[in-house]
Amino acid sequence: MIRRWTTLWGLLALLQCGLAQDSTTRNLVHNPSFEAHTACPQRIDAIGTMREVEAWWQPTKGSSDYFHPCGGRECQVPRNKMGFQSAHSGTAYCGIYCSKENYREYLQTELKEPLRKGCRYRVSFWASLADKSPYAVATLGALLTPGRISDTTWNILMDNEITELENGQKQIISTYYKPQVVHPSRFVIIYMDQWNEITGEFTATGGEKYLTIGNFNSFNHSNVVETHAENTVLPGAYYYIDDISVVCLDCNDETQVIDTVPAPQKGDIITLRNVLFDTDKSDILPQSYHDLLTLITLLNEHPTMHIELRGHTDNQGTAERNRILSEARAEAVANYLMAHGIDRSRLTWHGFGKSLPVDTNDTPEGRQNNRRVEYRILSK
Repeated sequence: MIRRWTTLWGLLALLQCGLAQDSTTRNLVHNPSFEAHTACPQRIDAIGTMREVEAWWQPTKGSSDYFHPCGGRECQVPRNKMGFQSAHSGTAYCGIYCSKENYREYLQTELKEPLRKGCRYRVSFWASLADKSPYAVATLGALLTPGRISDTTWNILMDNEITELENGQKQIISTYYKPQVVHPSRFVIIYMDQWNEITGEFTATGGEKYLTIGNFNSFNHSNVVETHAENTVLPGAYYYIDDISVVCLDCNDETQVIDTVPAPQKGDIITLRNVLFDTDKSDILPQSYHDLLTLITLLNEHPTMHIELRGHTDNQGTAERNRILSEARAEAVANYLMAHGIDRSRLTWHGFGKSLPVDTNDTPEGRQNNRRVEYRILSK
């Protein structure tokens, strides 16, 4: 009998202090200095999408940027379109626009595990004001949330609470997010020739798993100051970001696993729920990193396991186009696995087009759920 799972094997609900590991020194952030990448950045684009960095993405329309020595002229390290700066460590860093007005850019990632209720954590990252920034701000911060947050605007990332009314209308109440860690507003981050650490500690509510970096304050509450920089490029404050960490300060050595997922069996079909694709595209989005890493770990722990990757689409487009697209998505996952050391002989892949939906195709959310890749355990 085939069982369908909506979560990956091996994902544990680690929501309390006491997991047996060196938690006091283990950074919970994947790719913390942005060294791992899938492509070299080519240009800085005001309406672009940052997709070159493993494990990191932009949660709004604001186009965060990636800088690497292998990149094009606009986004190389150390000299690039925004100025001159070596990486704080390694060779790469990202950049976000924090604005004189309300335009914002952010960086977001999924942590290696959820934070544990009642435990103290330290969050830190390093920022450097770009040479060509005519303004500087103070209130860069870090927000940790249980779920992925996103917005379709270019403005400040807001907490949008949606309520369904009896008449079928929706009421949206937007409030400012309150980051757990915020640089003090009285200390403007104005240095261009050095890196500045933004750091702070907090007690976890429990279950926080997504980290978002940026300026969550309005213009009037960001302590914006003029830098008198020459040869400016943008009208606001632009910061390079590097070396991000989230570390538990008081996790002890007692083992306390709250929940476990049984090991998969032959015939199980498991949905890679967070392996995401844009409409009519087969390029894997950076938001997929955590689930793909978990699958790679599973295959490495079971070296004789063989799997079938199964691609699916929503109902937009012709049946033949969707079959081709779904197979391309399954093949894209296979190529990713092979690029990370999984042998080709252990993988097969097929496309099923729009023939096997798991949700309605009448809503954007339903269509997103149908644009998926699953894997079926062929042998262990």
